[in-house]
Amino acid sequence: MKKLLFAFSMSSLMIGTASAQSSVTLYGIVTGNVTYVNNAQTAATSSSGRPRGGSQVALFDNGTSGLSSSRWGLKGVEDLGNQIKAIFALEGGFSIANGSLGQGGALFGRQAYVGFTAPRYGTFTLGRQGDAQVELVSPLIYGWYWGNLSIHPADHDNLNFTHRINNSLKYLSDTYGGLRFAGLYSLGGVAGNVTQNQYWSLGASYTGGSFALAASILNARNPNTSLYGTNPNASSTGNNLGSAGSATTAESNPAIAGFASANTQQTVSVAATYTAGSAIFGLAYANTQYRGLGANPTLNTLNYSGTAVLGTVSASLRYQATPFLRFGTSFDYTSGGSVNGKEGAKYEQVNLGAAYSLSKATDLYVTGAFQHASGTDSLGRPAVAAIGYLTPSATNKQVAVSAGIKHTF
Repeated sequence: MKKLLFAFSMSSLMIGTASAQSSVTLYGIVTGNVTYVNNAQTAATSSSGRPRGGSQVALFDNGTSGLSSSRWGLKGVEDLGNQIKAIFALEGGFSIANGSLGQGGALFGRQAYVGFTAPRYGTFTLGRQGDAQVELVSPLIYGWYWGNLSIHPADHDNLNFTHRINNSLKYLSDTYGGLRFAGLYSLGGVAGNVTQNQYWSLGASYTGGSFALAASILNARNPNTSLYGTNPNASSTGNNLGSAGSATTAESNPAIAGFASANTQQTVSVAATYTAGSAIFGLAYANTQYRGLGANPTLNTLNYSGTAVLGTVSASLRYQATPFLRFGTSFDYTSGGSVNGKEGAKYEQVNLGAAYSLSKATDLYVTGAFQHASGTDSLGRPAVAAIGYLTPSATNKQVAVSAGIKHTF
């Protein structure tokens, strides 16, 4: 009997020790809102040759215009000894409106990776994940203050993490005297051509006292596939950057849809913030170049050649008024996209947002944006306003207001 009790005690001790050395956490965000848009296209062309549209009210438009998108995930860690840990994360997005999966129907479309981490040596992961600029630059630009309405036109710089990188290997360093750096490389996966569809990104950041600075560069070969075509519903031959629409459908991403034939996309971004008491001031710049237009002739319906460049300058203010109330505002100016001697488009946008915490897990929020467009967009048409992930306007102006609730677990 004593031997039996001893064996039971040792087994319990071993189970307890194993449990303490490894863990799996379930987490997520559920958010829903009501969004009003003063003008959204119903058709890209009409008998007059101009887009048609009207006002719109959408329910539970969380992934499009909310403070953040709904998601759920699992993350785990196992202690391997010598301070080395194995880690993994599986995270999927979904719509609270109808329960459908996000990221083109991928079960774990937001991220799916496995790797190792160790103090002083950093973290190495492989799978589907964000690149160096998402890790280091994006946190200085997008806070939980004005939400998905505030992305730069068509998220051309991917600073809002619209597109995940498949087949990638990433390294993220520890912090050394305030300095941190990261690098990612995605294998193209094409037999006989190791550079086709490849993707790489490098970045660094520094935080010291009240000041933070980050910079990054990404390079996507055949971006229509390697960057914009990474979801399950992406086309292997069609345009993944957007659509020109028709007499019965609206345009999609008119700021960049015409550049799908590019051989390479390169984006350089830099951001800085300064904290003064309860306020955070921010400045940022992103430069995106679509190089080698016409490299994919089947996608070059406008007979473009050369390089199209879009640059966005941003300024922001975030303020924590009380432990429960925060608000912010930002202004973005995007210019460029000039191709074959045509004037490029210009987009001016003002963003506003406020959130009130009912608890540590639940927020009420309201966000709003106004955008004015001018010039000629990537489709060779007079530029129309297109806020965030919303349907573009039928005119050069668009206003959107969103109010909702966000719960984390």
